[in-house]
Amino acid sequence: MAMVEVSFPGNKKVDAKIAGHSVNTDQSVEHGGENQAPEPFQVFLASLATCAGIYAKSFCDQRDLPSPLSLEMDVERANHGLLSRIEIVLHVDAGFPDKYDPAIIRTMELCAVKKQLREEIETSIRVVRVDKQGT
Repeated sequence: MAMVEVSFPGNKKVDAKIAGHSVNTDQSVEHGGENQAPEPFQVFLASLATCAGIYAKSFCDQRDLPSPLSLEMDVERANHGLLSRIEIVLHVDAGFPDKYDPAIIRTMELCAVKKQLREEIETSIRVVRVDKQGT
């Protein structure tokens, strides 16, 4: 099991150490912080997006496919503040073979962070091709 040590360096900052790494958080100014680091919920969202990203990258690496160009994630929260929808868009080169779209999407859905989410959260993952000019 991973041991997480939490410290409170001042004001609204809360930091964590895990596996020799530091994760620093703060609150936005409107929440009483100094906005010097992401809020904890933003770190959670980043962990979801980067988890999906490493699954996509590994998929490409294992098949000698070009690496994804980027990944974007957008979320919606319901009235009670809980996540209600997550959309992940994987940007690949225009030449990325269409035949791999379903497989890379299935692979990204295996993300360990995503597996922790409630089943009723609507999620979608799609692949978008980008030509050399960025469109």
